Amino acid sequence: MSRFPVIKNFSYCLIHTPDLIRYGSKTRREITRDPDTEARIAPYLRSYSQAVCYPPNQVFVGNLTPDELTTLPRPWYTRRASEEQTELLRQGPFGEILNQETFYGLLKAADIMMPPLIMTDESNLENLREKLAAHPLCKDLVPDLQSSSSASLEGTDQSPATTPGGNVWPLQSGKTIWGFFQGDQRSEAKNDENLQANNLLENLCSKASGALALKWLCRREAINPEEIDFIISCGEEACGDRYQRGGGGMAKAMGQMCGCRNASGMDIKNFCAAPASSIITAAALVQAGIHQRVAVVGGGSLAKLGMKFQSFVQQEMPILDDCLGAMAFLVTADDGKSPCIRLSPGGIGTVPVKAGTSDEAVFRYYLLEPLARMGLTCTDIDRYAAELQNPEIMDFAGAGDVAQKNYRKIGAMAVRAGQLDKGDMASWISRIGMVGFAPTQGHIPSAMPYIGHAMTAMARGEIRRAMFLSRASLFLNRCTDLLDGVSFVLERNPRLPPIKKTG
Repeated sequence: MSRFPVIKNFSYCLIHTPDLIRYGSKTRREITRDPDTEARIAPYLRSYSQAVCYPPNQVFVGNLTPDELTTLPRPWYTRRASEEQTELLRQGPFGEILNQETFYGLLKAADIMMPPLIMTDESNLENLREKLAAHPLCKDLVPDLQSSSSASLEGTDQSPATTPGGNVWPLQSGKTIWGFFQGDQRSEAKNDENLQANNLLENLCSKASGALALKWLCRREAINPEEIDFIISCGEEACGDRYQRGGGGMAKAMGQMCGCRNASGMDIKNFCAAPASSIITAAALVQAGIHQRVAVVGGGSLAKLGMKFQSFVQQEMPILDDCLGAMAFLVTADDGKSPCIRLSPGGIGTVPVKAGTSDEAVFRYYLLEPLARMGLTCTDIDRYAAELQNPEIMDFAGAGDVAQKNYRKIGAMAVRAGQLDKGDMASWISRIGMVGFAPTQGHIPSAMPYIGHAMTAMARGEIRRAMFLSRASLFLNRCTDLLDGVSFVLERNPRLPPIKKTG
């Protein structure tokens, strides 16, 4: 047996939520400033079928590989699928692309507040129950849907028809209203901006989407949720009230929703690098013998829905950042077959304060130095994963191809270190890199979407090592000008038969 913990399984889910775009941070602010913005957005919302057949989304759930995506001509958003094809493509080997109406049912099941945050009449409540009952992983949540009605709105200063800016928001699909979301109505929540509709809906979306990924993880691993003994949430939501903003508690909230009765948990915050930091922490907990099965879960970011909407509307094209992303990973002791997380001394890449704000220093500390301490060079790594934002979203929004920018930096560092000839850099990057395919959800695109594809390739004997490099924008906290970086190497289990060289 190797002495390193393994990533035993994983799951990836997307939730298509076009009518929640209006509640994303950017769109909500623009609608508040100019209410006509909402009407201008409406013609550019994608159908569920369009979102399902969108090639980057298919890569995210495992129906396509990143290499296959590279061969598909752009623009990708023009692809269409029949109803039958949509049904076939909505699930993949890694997870699923969930429709908006079923997600509203998940949101309602996630709402345990009294009075409820989500208000529905009996007819809509029954429809939501039917949506969940039809989903094989969610039917156990049907009893959790609380009865509520618009009577709960009495005494508030908002109308159910209120658009973003108030404290009561409609949950709708097109013109169909499924219910209304309100802030915390209890007396202790009065005048607490952290418990208003916008913050609480962000939190509930993260909980519900993360719970879906956690349910998929248990299904893929064929384990009972009670077998998980610790959960780490790596999302970006800020859960808490006026006295402890961002205090957390999402991990146990998702565990409670999924029936992980024996699990404790905690939330880890490190901006986009939180998932990588969480996997490393999970591996250390397993290595130390503190926990046996640790689930790392990242729920979706409502705040980032529609973040680039203005660029899409200006170019009269669909708003592509319309999906919540969610993912989950199971970290355990070595099982003799799953890929190992290299916890060699010095093998985890970090970026110390002394690195400053220099990109070159950041890459030296979390790329070159950990490899050197493990006795490896850049060319010993078969595939690299960094920020994997979908380039079609970033290009049309004017931000450029983030993934390719990072691969050029990795290549330049390998050349500078004398580990690669400059003339070979372009061809090497094409071998070790990949096109981005993840939605613009902050922590979701940051390297971790490739874990599923890397594990699949390792099981097939196609690659031996993959390195994951995640960046964190610490300067966003307004307390420092620094950024951060975290990296680790995932390696094919040494107990598997050696990879046969071809050619």
